[in-house]
Amino acid sequence: MGTYQGRMGMKGTLGVKHFKAPRTIPWQWKIKNYTRPAFIKGWLGWHAAHFFSQIFGSPILLGSLHVKLIKRGGPVIDLGLASCRVVTTAFVNEMVDQLQAEDSTWGDFKYHDSGVGTTAEAVGDTDMETTDGESRATGTQTENAANIYESVATISYTTTKAITEHGVFNASTSGELMDRSVFSAVNVVNGDSIQFTYRLTCTAGS
Repeated sequence: MGTYQGRMGMKGTLGVKHFKAPRTIPWQWKIKNYTRPAFIKGWLGWHAAHFFSQIFGSPILLGSLHVKLIKRGGPVIDLGLASCRVVTTAFVNEMVDQLQAEDSTWGDFKYHDSGVGTTAEAVGDTDMETTDGESRATGTQTENAANIYESVATISYTTTKAITEHGVFNASTSGELMDRSVFSAVNVVNGDSIQFTYRLTCTAGS
């Protein structure tokens, strides 16, 4: 029987590059959102109202919405301020009604809804323009400061969609709309979620 002998050599290189998940939203989104006429109007109105309240002592209600996108798997993208508009007529009317005869719904403005409507906010809004089909999330209720009401909720998504609006209600379905906000599209897929932080700043007269 013959003997076979030989050598075979293998040589190669493997390169690995680690891509970190982004921690902040691309500037393209912020520029797009911050240059919307409705955002500019709301931002200027918020700061002007706060300034004149301090100068003239007028009591005011100022709403604001902050947003964080939580990607499936963990990365959190902080979008920051999404909108400064608007406290609704329905909420103001509800406040006057509650001063006359309080019921259990007054302390329940903690239900957060999101949707895909793009029509600008208006004080006459009473509902979302187009809800996204997900259930409303129950937010925490805290004081960001002595005169700032804050509610934080996270809505999870089960399908791909572009979220463009948010609302705070006093019921898990129907109910009174406290504030509706519209912003540039935040794209989500199944497994993603968005954390909404709504704040209502109330200033006293002097």
